[in-house]
Amino acid sequence: MGAADSADYGLLSPAWAGTPVAELTGDRQLLQALLDVELEWVRVLASAGLADPEAPAAVAAVSDASRYDAASLAERAQGGGNPVIPLLADLRTQARESSPKAAAAIHRGATSQDIMDTALMLLARRALEVILADADRAAAALGATARRHAATLCVARTLTQHSLPSTFGLRAAQWLHGVGSAAQGLRTAADNLQLQWGGASGTLAAVSLAAASADPGVERPTAFDLTARLARGLGLAEPLAPWQTNRLPVTALGAALQDFTAAAGKVANDVLLLSRPEIGEVSEPRAAGRGGSSAMPQKQNPVLSVLIRSAALAAPGYGMQLNAAAAAADDERPSGSWHVEWQALRSLLRLAGGAAAKLAELAEGLQIHPEALTRNLESAGPLVVSEKIMAVAAPLLDDGVPGRGKEIIADTVARSLSSGEPFEELLRAAVPPEVLSDAELKNILDPAEYLGEATALIERITAAYPGKPSA
Repeated sequence: MGAADSADYGLLSPAWAGTPVAELTGDRQLLQALLDVELEWVRVLASAGLADPEAPAAVAAVSDASRYDAASLAERAQGGGNPVIPLLADLRTQARESSPKAAAAIHRGATSQDIMDTALMLLARRALEVILADADRAAAALGATARRHAATLCVARTLTQHSLPSTFGLRAAQWLHGVGSAAQGLRTAADNLQLQWGGASGTLAAVSLAAASADPGVERPTAFDLTARLARGLGLAEPLAPWQTNRLPVTALGAALQDFTAAAGKVANDVLLLSRPEIGEVSEPRAAGRGGSSAMPQKQNPVLSVLIRSAALAAPGYGMQLNAAAAAADDERPSGSWHVEWQALRSLLRLAGGAAAKLAELAEGLQIHPEALTRNLESAGPLVVSEKIMAVAAPLLDDGVPGRGKEIIADTVARSLSSGEPFEELLRAAVPPEVLSDAELKNILDPAEYLGEATALIERITAAYPGKPSA
């Protein structure tokens, strides 16, 4: 079986296959991130007078991932337990052809875990840029839907049953609330992606030794000066200390990715429910070749929501792997638990990237059907405002006996449900006009008059998460 035969194109992972994040997290991009870290470290050493001034150019010339055989590296990685070791050997070999001094500078004072951890943070930073752009698109579209349908009445549902009157605008705003909050968490995670650099056992001993070899005629940098330069050069946060066995930077990133897929999953869950033909309140945007059935051509399946939901359901398993690995970290370099993080973290990035891309398309093209919203609200009948009736009408019927009015209203509701008699007529008979006028009764039964702070909530949420539409 050749390399192409063993490559993972995502045939079993349609939630992320073919997305920009899938490409950004592929093996070739991982190789490039590893090479980028090695190259930037050589630049830091050269800038501090600890490596030949020509070394960065020589290393840069051989730091293109296309020059390396990923399949061979993967096979040889078994010898040392990670791909950095064989890649380093190949990188040095290629650099040595033009500059032995450059080859000697590569990886000086570093260890495989420094390169691997930092490269994964670099990979995550690049992926998060795309994920956040899609999240901003989704937020902008959801906010626009919330404002456009701020006064579009619908029935809210709790535990699958009709509950109170609401507006579709508030439903969309609550979707935005989750997505926007999760996107903020991703942005915080992106800002906190840290350099991992500690040397063989997290003491920075080899880096300190390298720093001490600087020309006596210049100010000698400290190990922390060098790692700070490296962090800035890679666009990563400078850590307080190496985190070789303190894996919370990884679990924090994993948690933010899980939160986002969960927020996207909530939107997808609702769309799947609301787009059922018997409910029919929304429809996914149509696209050529999407949503069809091989056996039932009449169907238009909500595939975007299906795939977003699949990502939301898959993500927690990978997050659990990251947390289990962090809890099992041992000594000054984890044995096995560090290794299991790599694929789990990449899978989370891919799932979040796939969910974000599909959520943006879903939110921008979601079709709302007001006539179905009205039909379903009317099917709930006046009982949809029973909470208000209990609060307003029941006290008027107590007649000096606390709780008596609630019993009367409850009996009226039960009678209407069991007999099918119109609730409004039964309520009118139970509540004398001198206690509650026809106009007051009509107001109580009007769902548009029992929306609480729906409008204000929409305004608060959409102002907090404005998003950014696609250009």
